[in-house]
Amino acid sequence: MSAAALLAPVCAHGKGDDQALPLVVLLHGRGADESEIVRLADHLPDGAQYVALRAPIAENGGFAWFANRGIGRPVAESLRSTMDWFRAWLDEVAPPGRPVLLVGFSGGAAFAGGLVLDDRPAYAGAAVLHGTLPFEAGLPVDDGRLAGLPVFLAHSDEDHVIPRDLLDRTWEYLLTQSGAHVLAHRVAGGHQVTPETVGELAGWISRTLSLAGGASSEATR
Repeated sequence: MSAAALLAPVCAHGKGDDQALPLVVLLHGRGADESEIVRLADHLPDGAQYVALRAPIAENGGFAWFANRGIGRPVAESLRSTMDWFRAWLDEVAPPGRPVLLVGFSGGAAFAGGLVLDDRPAYAGAAVLHGTLPFEAGLPVDDGRLAGLPVFLAHSDEDHVIPRDLLDRTWEYLLTQSGAHVLAHRVAGGHQVTPETVGELAGWISRTLSLAGGASSEATR
């Protein structure tokens, strides 16, 4: 990953720019950019700094977090490169002790999943919105890998973008094998975040921020 990629645009929401606040990083879907997902912050609770980061790989007029070998199936080397790039950026904005939550949609959900599988202690929580974990991409998915991690999982029965086998495997792993503390939310509709889901996500963020605030002095990265 080039040094220039580290200058990828960041869109910060106006609710707060105090680096003493917990950081919520919004990760957009494949082919989109930061200007779309940052609008989600309008509906999320105060008490955090919200930022949306543009993915580093230009693709089809938008941006992506990793090269694919099929929808929802990252190329392992590409995912490793962009995760390392993300961590270099994160280390600049979130010193040890600052709680970090990830909220990813679609391709951004897979990227968020990769980050927490790679280094669970670095994050205070992760929201996986209408996406899959990055299975078979060089990351461990052993039992208990995400022990104690707050996770918000939202899937739709009519999602025809992410392959059904990956959605089902993600649901099964997170709820029964990962060890995470999962709030699972299944909705009608397709590959999109509904107002109902946003309401559930906002409540989850509030609760997770409360927990993270109490544990922030123990957080390490």
